[in-house]
Amino acid sequence: MTPDTDLDTPYRAGPGTNWTALLTLVQDSFAYMEARIDPPSSMHRLTADSIARHAEEQEIWIVGPQDAPIACLFMTEKPDCLYVGKLAVAAGYRGRGLARRLIDCAETRAKEKGLPALELQSRVELTENHAAFAKMGFIKTGEDAHAGYDRPTSITMRRGIGRIGDTL
Repeated sequence: MTPDTDLDTPYRAGPGTNWTALLTLVQDSFAYMEARIDPPSSMHRLTADSIARHAEEQEIWIVGPQDAPIACLFMTEKPDCLYVGKLAVAAGYRGRGLARRLIDCAETRAKEKGLPALELQSRVELTENHAAFAKMGFIKTGEDAHAGYDRPTSITMRRGIGRIGDTL
Protein backbone atom coordinates (compact mmCIF):
# COMPACT_ATOMS: atom_id res chain seq x y z
CA MET A 1 0.00 0.00 0.00
CA THR A 2 1.06 3.57 -0.49
CA PRO A 3 0.93 6.24 2.23
CA ASP A 4 -2.10 7.76 0.55
CA THR A 5 -4.15 4.54 0.81
CA ASP A 6 -2.81 2.90 3.98
CA LEU A 7 -4.56 4.28 7.05
CA ASP A 8 -2.65 2.18 9.57
CA THR A 9 1.07 2.38 8.77
CA PRO A 10 3.17 5.39 9.81
CA TYR A 11 5.56 6.90 7.28
CA ARG A 12 7.97 9.82 7.43
CA ALA A 13 6.57 13.20 6.42
CA GLY A 14 8.48 14.93 3.66
CA PRO A 15 8.03 16.47 0.23
CA GLY A 16 4.41 16.27 -0.77
CA THR A 17 3.12 16.53 2.80
CA ASN A 18 0.48 19.21 3.27
CA TRP A 19 2.02 21.11 6.21
CA THR A 20 -1.11 23.24 6.68
CA ALA A 21 -3.25 20.10 7.01
CA LEU A 22 -0.75 18.72 9.53
CA LEU A 23 -0.93 21.97 11.52
CA THR A 24 -4.74 21.75 11.49
CA LEU A 25 -4.58 18.14 12.73
CA VAL A 26 -2.43 19.19 15.71
CA GLN A 27 -4.58 22.23 16.47
CA ASP A 28 -7.83 20.25 16.31
CA SER A 29 -6.41 17.40 18.40
CA PHE A 30 -5.08 19.73 21.10
CA ALA A 31 -8.12 22.05 21.24
CA TYR A 32 -9.73 20.12 24.12
CA MET A 33 -6.96 21.15 26.52
CA GLU A 34 -7.36 24.91 26.03
CA ALA A 35 -9.50 25.50 29.11
CA ARG A 36 -7.58 22.93 31.17
CA ILE A 37 -3.89 23.82 30.98
CA ASP A 38 -1.86 26.81 32.11
CA PRO A 39 0.31 28.07 30.45
CA PRO A 40 -1.19 27.62 26.98
CA SER A 41 0.09 24.87 24.71
CA SER A 42 3.23 25.39 22.63
CA MET A 43 1.15 24.32 19.64
CA HIS A 44 0.07 27.96 19.40
CA ARG A 45 3.61 28.77 18.22
CA LEU A 46 3.47 26.22 15.41
CA THR A 47 3.14 27.29 11.80
CA ALA A 48 3.08 25.28 8.60
CA ASP A 49 6.63 26.53 7.94
CA SER A 50 7.92 25.57 11.40
CA ILE A 51 6.42 22.09 11.00
CA ALA A 52 8.12 21.69 7.61
CA ARG A 53 11.44 22.75 9.19
CA HIS A 54 11.02 20.24 12.01
CA ALA A 55 10.35 17.49 9.45
CA GLU A 56 13.53 18.47 7.59
CA GLU A 57 15.80 18.93 10.63
CA GLN A 58 14.35 16.15 12.82
CA GLU A 59 11.44 13.82 12.02
CA ILE A 60 7.68 13.80 11.80
CA TRP A 61 5.83 10.55 11.15
CA ILE A 62 2.26 10.55 9.89
CA VAL A 63 -0.57 8.17 9.10
CA GLY A 64 -3.04 8.78 6.31
CA PRO A 65 -2.88 10.67 3.05
CA GLN A 66 -0.13 13.28 2.66
CA ASP A 67 -2.73 15.92 1.85
CA ALA A 68 -4.94 15.03 4.85
CA PRO A 69 -3.02 13.19 7.60
CA ILE A 70 -5.09 11.54 10.32
CA ALA A 71 -2.32 11.03 12.91
CA CYS A 72 1.17 12.34 13.58
CA LEU A 73 4.11 12.26 15.97
CA PHE A 74 7.04 14.67 16.10
CA MET A 75 10.44 13.19 17.03
CA THR A 76 13.54 15.03 18.24
CA GLU A 77 16.84 13.28 18.82
CA LYS A 78 18.52 14.09 22.14
CA PRO A 79 21.84 12.71 23.42
CA ASP A 80 20.18 10.13 25.70
CA CYS A 81 16.75 9.56 24.16
CA LEU A 82 14.36 10.17 21.33
CA TYR A 83 11.93 12.87 22.45
CA VAL A 84 8.39 12.40 21.15
CA GLY A 85 5.86 15.19 21.05
CA LYS A 86 2.77 16.53 19.35
CA LEU A 87 1.14 13.10 19.21
CA ALA A 88 -2.17 13.80 17.48
CA VAL A 89 -4.93 11.55 16.16
CA ALA A 90 -7.97 12.96 14.36
CA ALA A 91 -11.17 12.52 16.38
CA GLY A 92 -12.80 10.15 13.90
CA TYR A 93 -9.81 7.78 13.99
CA ARG A 94 -9.25 7.46 17.74
CA GLY A 95 -9.45 4.04 19.34
CA ARG A 96 -7.84 2.28 16.35
CA GLY A 97 -4.37 1.97 17.88
CA LEU A 98 -2.78 4.71 15.77
CA ALA A 99 -1.11 6.41 18.77
CA ARG A 100 0.43 3.10 19.82
CA ARG A 101 1.61 2.46 16.25
CA LEU A 102 3.31 5.86 16.18
CA ILE A 103 4.97 5.25 19.56
CA ASP A 104 6.15 1.83 18.34
CA CYS A 105 7.50 3.56 15.23
CA ALA A 106 9.40 5.96 17.49
CA GLU A 107 10.86 2.99 19.37
CA THR A 108 12.07 1.52 16.07
CA ARG A 109 13.66 4.86 15.15
CA ALA A 110 15.33 5.10 18.60
CA LYS A 111 16.77 1.58 18.16
CA GLU A 112 18.09 2.55 14.71
CA LYS A 113 19.76 5.61 16.25
CA GLY A 114 21.20 3.62 19.16
CA LEU A 115 19.18 5.56 21.75
CA PRO A 116 18.12 3.79 24.97
CA ALA A 117 14.76 5.44 25.63
CA LEU A 118 11.78 7.46 24.44
CA GLU A 119 10.87 10.56 26.42
CA LEU A 120 7.83 12.83 26.43
CA GLN A 121 6.25 15.56 28.47
CA SER A 122 2.60 15.88 29.38
CA ARG A 123 0.82 18.65 31.22
CA VAL A 124 0.05 17.87 34.85
CA GLU A 125 -3.67 18.52 34.30
CA LEU A 126 -4.00 15.88 31.56
CA THR A 127 -4.19 12.82 33.78
CA GLU A 128 -5.98 10.77 31.10
CA ASN A 129 -2.92 11.26 28.87
CA HIS A 130 -0.63 10.09 31.70
CA ALA A 131 -2.72 6.91 31.98
CA ALA A 132 -2.66 6.32 28.22
CA PHE A 133 1.12 6.73 28.09
CA ALA A 134 1.52 4.44 31.11
CA LYS A 135 -0.41 1.75 29.20
CA MET A 136 2.19 2.13 26.44
CA GLY A 137 5.03 1.50 28.89
CA PHE A 138 5.98 5.03 29.93
CA ILE A 139 6.76 5.85 33.56
CA LYS A 140 6.92 9.23 35.25
CA THR A 141 10.52 10.32 35.81
CA GLY A 142 10.16 13.97 36.80
CA GLU A 143 8.23 17.21 36.95
CA ASP A 144 9.03 20.60 35.44
CA ALA A 145 7.69 24.13 35.76
CA HIS A 146 7.40 26.51 32.82
CA ALA A 147 9.22 29.81 33.20
CA GLY A 148 7.39 32.08 35.62
CA TYR A 149 5.51 29.28 37.40
CA ASP A 150 6.23 28.18 40.97
CA ARG A 151 4.41 24.86 40.61
CA PRO A 152 4.92 21.88 38.33
CA THR A 153 3.22 22.41 34.96
CA SER A 154 4.36 19.25 33.17
CA ILE A 155 5.60 15.78 33.92
CA THR A 156 8.33 13.90 32.10
CA MET A 157 7.77 10.27 31.19
CA ARG A 158 10.20 7.74 29.72
CA ARG A 159 10.00 4.32 28.11
CA GLY A 160 13.03 2.10 27.79
CA ILE A 161 13.71 0.68 24.36
CA GLY A 162 12.92 -3.00 24.06
CA ARG A 163 10.50 -4.71 26.37
CA ILE A 164 8.16 -2.74 28.60
CA GLY A 165 9.90 -2.47 31.94
CA ASP A 166 13.44 -2.27 30.56
CA THR A 167 15.80 0.00 32.48
CA LEU A 168 15.40 3.64 31.60
